[in-house]
Amino acid sequence: MSDVDASGSGQQNLLGAALKSPSFMIGLVLTLIFTAGALLSFIWTPFEVDGVDIPNRLKCPPVQEWIWGLNFPGWGTNWFASWRCASAPQYLLGTDHFGRDVLSMVMVGARTSIAVAVVAVGIGIVLGVPLGLAAAARRGSLLDEIIMRTNDLVFAFPALLIAILITAVFGPSAVNAIIAIGIFNIPVFARLTRGAALSLWTREFVLAARVAGKGPVLISFEHILPNILNLLIVQGTIQFSLGILAEAALSYVGLGAQPPIPSWGRMLAEAQTMIAIAPHLALFPGFAIVLTVLGLNLMGDGLRDILDPKLRREKR
Repeated sequence: MSDVDASGSGQQNLLGAALKSPSFMIGLVLTLIFTAGALLSFIWTPFEVDGVDIPNRLKCPPVQEWIWGLNFPGWGTNWFASWRCASAPQYLLGTDHFGRDVLSMVMVGARTSIAVAVVAVGIGIVLGVPLGLAAAARRGSLLDEIIMRTNDLVFAFPALLIAILITAVFGPSAVNAIIAIGIFNIPVFARLTRGAALSLWTREFVLAARVAGKGPVLISFEHILPNILNLLIVQGTIQFSLGILAEAALSYVGLGAQPPIPSWGRMLAEAQTMIAIAPHLALFPGFAIVLTVLGLNLMGDGLRDILDPKLRREKR
C-alpha cells in the first residue's frame, strides 16, 4: 500500500492550496494564454503566415505609432523618432519585412516551441523514469553503475553545445531538435527518479509488498512511482521551460524548425538586423519566450509548494 493520499479530502486540500498560491495561478494563466494561442493557430490565425505582402511590409503596431508621437517637455528631440513607421489597425502587432502578420507568426511560433518542448520532455520521462526506477531497484549492481555512469557522461558536456552538434550533424529540423533536447532530458529524470526511489525502498509499505512476494518491477511501478509523481511533475515544468529556451536557441542559429514553419527563435534572428527601425519584430517574440518561461517556472514553484507536504505544513 502506498502513501499517496487519493481521498476526496486530500484532493480538495490540493485544489484549495492551488487556488491560494499566487505563483501557481499567475504561472498557470500565462501558460494557458500561450497554450491557447498555440492550439488556436491550428484552426485560425488573423492572417496567413506563409504568404508575402510587400505593400504592407514593416508596418508597426498601432501602439508604436502612438509612442512615436509622445513629446515630453524638456526632453528636446523626440527620443522615439527612430521608431517612426506607418501602422495599420488590422495588424495589432505589426508586420515583418515580408509583410507577414507578427501576431499570426507568434501564435504559430508558440505551436512550434511548445510542441518541441512537450515531445522532448516526454522522451525524457518515458525513457528516464524507468531507467531511474531500475537503477534504484538494483542499487549497487552493474546495471545501476552503467545507468549512472552514462548519466554522468551526458552531464559532462554542455547540453546546448551537444544539441547544436547533433542538429548540425544530422541536419537542421524540428525533429532533430526534439531528439537533441530529449537526449538531455533522459539523465535528468533518471537521476531524479533514482534518488527519490532509493529513499522509499526502506519504507514499511515497500517492505510489506516485498514480504507479499511482489517483484522489484511491480513494486517500482505500483508503489514507488505513485509516491514520486509530485517530484516528476515539478521537474517536468522546469524541463518544459528549458526545452522552450533550447528550441529558441537552436532556431536562432538556424538549427531548429526550418522555413516556412515560424519559430520564436528564428523570428529573433531575422529581426536583429532591423531592430533599429522595426523593434517590434524582436520585442514580441522575445516577450513571448520570456513570459512563457516565466509562467512555467512560476507554475513549477507553485506546484512544488502545493505538492510537498512539508512545505504545506510550514505555511499553515
